[in-house]
Amino acid sequence: MITATTDIQYLKGVGEKRAVVLKKRGIDTIGALLRYYPRAYLDWTNITPISECSFFENSCIRAKIISPVETKNTRRGMTIFKVLAEDASSQIEITLFNQKFLAEKLRLGREYLFYGRVTGNFYIKQMSSPLVNEASFAGVEPIYPASHDLSSKTISRLMKNALSSLKIPETLSEQIRQRNNLCDIDFALWNIHFPKTTEALEIAKKRLVFEELFVLQAGLTFLKKNSRGKTACVMEKNFLNEFKALLPFELTNAQIRVAEECLADMKTGRPMNRLIQGDVGSGKTAVCAALCFNAANNGYQSALMAPTEILAEQHYNTMLNFTKSTGIRCGLLTGATTKKQKTIIKNALKNGDIDVIIGTHALLSDDVEFNNLGLVITDEQHRFGVAQRGKLSSKGENPHTLVMSATPIPRTLGLILYGDLDISVIDEYPKGRQKIETYLVDSSYKARIYNYIKKFLNQGRQGYIVCPLVEENETLDITSATEYYEALKGNEFKGYSLGLLHGKMPSKDKDKVMREFANGNIQLLISTTVIEVGIDVPNAVIMVIENAERFGLSQLHQLRGRIGRGEYKSDCILISDNSSDDTKKRLEVIKSTADGFKIADADLELRGPGDFLGSRQHGLPDMKIADLFADRKILNLAGREVEYLLKNDPHLKREENLALRKEIAALYKNLNKN
Repeated sequence: MITATTDIQYLKGVGEKRAVVLKKRGIDTIGALLRYYPRAYLDWTNITPISECSFFENSCIRAKIISPVETKNTRRGMTIFKVLAEDASSQIEITLFNQKFLAEKLRLGREYLFYGRVTGNFYIKQMSSPLVNEASFAGVEPIYPASHDLSSKTISRLMKNALSSLKIPETLSEQIRQRNNLCDIDFALWNIHFPKTTEALEIAKKRLVFEELFVLQAGLTFLKKNSRGKTACVMEKNFLNEFKALLPFELTNAQIRVAEECLADMKTGRPMNRLIQGDVGSGKTAVCAALCFNAANNGYQSALMAPTEILAEQHYNTMLNFTKSTGIRCGLLTGATTKKQKTIIKNALKNGDIDVIIGTHALLSDDVEFNNLGLVITDEQHRFGVAQRGKLSSKGENPHTLVMSATPIPRTLGLILYGDLDISVIDEYPKGRQKIETYLVDSSYKARIYNYIKKFLNQGRQGYIVCPLVEENETLDITSATEYYEALKGNEFKGYSLGLLHGKMPSKDKDKVMREFANGNIQLLISTTVIEVGIDVPNAVIMVIENAERFGLSQLHQLRGRIGRGEYKSDCILISDNSSDDTKKRLEVIKSTADGFKIADADLELRGPGDFLGSRQHGLPDMKIADLFADRKILNLAGREVEYLLKNDPHLKREENLALRKEIAALYKNLNKN
């Protein structure tokens, strides 16, 4: 009996050889084939008279062959076939290249459908290598992502075999379908692949988009609710007021709210799994320090892992300043820590003589052991994989986990990306945070910009120039960091202390340059986006970003956040010679607002989720048909249904939800089976 999980090679028309080709495309089962959706559709019913066809655009025409096929062989061995066709309005010349089989099918006096790009001139229109169909065909044809060894027509034929061979179990209950005006799965799959009409296609698509987003959210929520066991790290006492009394400044209402949310989690008896999302400079570090202080006073150790040595050192110094004279013992463990010091620190951790350890990947070493680890924090979580976070957490008995991110993500999307985490947002800036003025100019302003930078450097301040590339690229007219550095240090900025920083440098060299800049020994840092994370220099007040159009808005916002961190007024200058409307619209957004969440919304809308999220997709399963931005309304509908469903059937054990549970299990291989 054929089912959705049947190996693809057993489908009629496949076999062993074709199965290998299909599996390379991720189509390993019949169910996977059915979810291999068309990339486009050819509507053979939308016929345009030849006289009304626009030049250089695709059109579908119905025309009668009025001349014999003319054959011509070229010197390069190509055979060209030409034939004249007409409809009631005009004539058109059809050209086929090396398509003898198709040319022989065209019969004089018979009508055919032709689809292709129309070219030609005032006297005669032309269509080269069109798709051809029988004149009687009336429907919408699917066009699948294809290759030389797997054509769209072959996939289409296999798809019909699959749809005719099995019945797909319904994953959405009748009540859900009725509430959201959705068709059943059988109608959806037939009409997404072979739509009878364009209206049927839209109905099918809505159903399948809803289902994909519903299963995604149901899986994430189900995982969150059912994968959290108990923790031995119950922190019943709240020491937030004592921590606030240590600070030389007042926490914002947002910082207090987020800290209280975390502290409430940490005394429930279940491990906290929370994301703190806060814009650049919103004060996430102070909240983390409060939680580490609280853990220490409850008798537990904390570990804070940062992506770079310089950032780990900055967190360490901040923690020391916050907790001095409290008796809380802090340690720093990075790749730069001496062998002797590493041994001392590791022994102290194991014996419980260190309360808070701050470090880099060095914390993940097998010989790093804790006495009573209760809280694990990772900064800039996208720099660490889930496995790395898990390895650090495994050094305790289900410790509380907190991840921090300064990358603003729209809340709706955040609920998807971090579905296994509770989300807290610090949406308020600390008092005294400097406003950064942002300017947008073209490269004709270079000389004035250099003089402007020098004004700040002469006052004892520091600055950045950010370039999109590390090295010169002959195919792109884009400034690189290395050539920029070489040009400036010998000319415009001769006599000033310049530094070069980029991702291709060895880690030790990068850390050395960042440390030199942080210590004030480098006045002007020429860098790529490697400074986006991991460098906090209050004395840096000017940033120039070359070829600003090459960066995403959220990335520009992150870069801009490297300045304005001290008491001095700061300026960011975006340079772009790209005058397209899209570029102007994007860069005007970053110029007009400092709200990271507004910028993230605009970035997502202008670039789409693929570019916004990057190639890693944050570990999410690939979307087959849904678009996380374009389908936000359906995303919200599906989210409400998930909430209602899991409230009434938290373990998905009712008969009508068993198929959904199987879908979730297939989507999330590590689903916790309850």
